[in-house]
Amino acid sequence: MIRKSLMFLLTIVCLTAFSTAALAQTAAKPIVWKSQTLWNAGEIPQKTFEDLCENIKVMSAGRLIIEAYPSGAIVPQNETLDALQNGVLDVIHVWPGYGAPKNPALAAISDLIFAYRSPIELDTWLVKKGGLELFRKIYAPFKGYPVGAMYWGVESWPSRKPLSKAEDFKGLKIRLSQGMQSEVLTAFGASVIQLPGNEIFPAMDKGVIDACDWSTIGVNNSLGLFDLNGVNYSNYPGFHSMPIGDFTVNIDKWNELTPDLKAIVETAVRRWMIDSWETIYVADIEFVQKHRDDPNSKVTITTFPPEEMEKMTVAAQKVWQEWKTKNADSKAVIESQESWLREIGRIK
Repeated sequence: MIRKSLMFLLTIVCLTAFSTAALAQTAAKPIVWKSQTLWNAGEIPQKTFEDLCENIKVMSAGRLIIEAYPSGAIVPQNETLDALQNGVLDVIHVWPGYGAPKNPALAAISDLIFAYRSPIELDTWLVKKGGLELFRKIYAPFKGYPVGAMYWGVESWPSRKPLSKAEDFKGLKIRLSQGMQSEVLTAFGASVIQLPGNEIFPAMDKGVIDACDWSTIGVNNSLGLFDLNGVNYSNYPGFHSMPIGDFTVNIDKWNELTPDLKAIVETAVRRWMIDSWETIYVADIEFVQKHRDDPNSKVTITTFPPEEMEKMTVAAQKVWQEWKTKNADSKAVIESQESWLREIGRIK
């Protein structure tokens, strides 16, 4: 009888302890991170990023909450890396090439122009061929820890005139980010204007620019670019740009996470990569099919012939060689990708 009483008492004590621990965990104040993206509100990739934040919240049972703000909502787009370093932002999701003035290697990591034809090619370099390790080394001085990246696919140029050969860029006022692509298109006579992403729509609307390099044809459509008067052309498929968008956490914030929360974030980021890629791919295909099949469509889709693609690719590879000389990081990043591109037959 005494033994049964002791066992009953021990059970009550254990259950009480377990319940107290569970309640303490549930009642603990959640970790809240503030993030800013490169996307405008309403764009497809902004929505997939918001889905990522919701997945992390659900997977962590509310222990980690990431507030997702669009481009420019907290700081100007080209100041996001500073904001991460200074603790104004806890997470950034940007095209890392915006940080190229701080370290030119970030341009080569973000978008080795005229190199890749599919996200799987670039993702394999990043995840399996040492790209992520190089990225983390380069971001470390800015207190950035890249958890992973997503891809929106090979980009296209929405424009006011058809683009299908290198000489079409002569005199074209085109919005480009800083980096290697600007040098290639300038060599072909383009008038390059650098604008943050949230200024593209009004610039195209007012005729400040004739074309822009922003994203894939489907994402450009979600931004409303093809609704503007005169923006009646786009090339597809693209071939000039296969960028990444990072998911980078302030290293102090990352180190505060428990191992299970780190694993949740890493898993969710990989899922986000696939979800973004597939969602945007579907949007691209649907847009192209709609406008190619409609004889009354205002949007004409053009294609670069192989000989024109080769001409621009050769020009781009000369720029790669020039960017190798900028610093040791840039040289390491470009040579690592060149090795991989040879392995998959993209270059000789």
